[in-house]
Amino acid sequence: MSDGPSDTVLLAPGDMRGTGLILERAGGYCMGIDGRDGPNLACLGCDLPVGTRMDDCGCWQVVRLVPQAVVRLPGPPERPIMDWAELLATGALRHRLSEYRDIPAGVALAQVVVAAGGAAVEVAPGPVAELLGRALGALLPAGEGAKRLDLAGPGFGEPATDLVLVPVHPQTGEMWQPRAGSVPVPMDAALWAELASPPHRTRLPVVGGLPAGVERDDPLPPHPWYPFQPSREAFRYTLARMPAVREPWLRAIYDRGC
Repeated sequence: MSDGPSDTVLLAPGDMRGTGLILERAGGYCMGIDGRDGPNLACLGCDLPVGTRMDDCGCWQVVRLVPQAVVRLPGPPERPIMDWAELLATGALRHRLSEYRDIPAGVALAQVVVAAGGAAVEVAPGPVAELLGRALGALLPAGEGAKRLDLAGPGFGEPATDLVLVPVHPQTGEMWQPRAGSVPVPMDAALWAELASPPHRTRLPVVGGLPAGVERDDPLPPHPWYPFQPSREAFRYTLARMPAVREPWLRAIYDRGC
């Protein structure tokens, strides 16, 4: 299930320099470019196609550079690697995902399904259930022997559950490792931070209280127009790159989608 030639270099669109869009190759769906027309970025110096930008809805925003058009040069020294305590103290994990959280949620959903091994999953009440509960209930069978899923990570603690969603270090790509024997399931660090420390939805005094009747003036928390749904495309793309997808039970889920 290849998605392009080997040795392709992937970059965030904002990291590109010296290229321009080839307008006649900018086909896509409803909200962007999906790369269906082939390389759509040209070098501003020689006008040769050098990469493909993808930014349509349901896709990671990425530029895929043509391997034959890339010359590797030495780069500046990498930033010092921060430990988890530094990441939490500096707020480096805090990114406002807003409506784009469905993509890392779709990736995490695929990781949970594989980690469950086809068994039912019981999601702990709270933000994890709001994020993945409905999708897991639709994909996996219900019944006895369900594996319990909760959140764990640095500065958050480690519940006694079968599966724990843990953050992936944004610099090293390594998972935070639990100590109590739970099976770690990797999750994008920014999404994990949103679940571990959800934004406050009300404004109340630190001490004391408000006079009677005043709290009614505080705005209600925002409610979505429809139930949250992890990205189907991200879910299937992630499964396609996992060896476990060859197993019949998981291949059936892959073919069905989410």
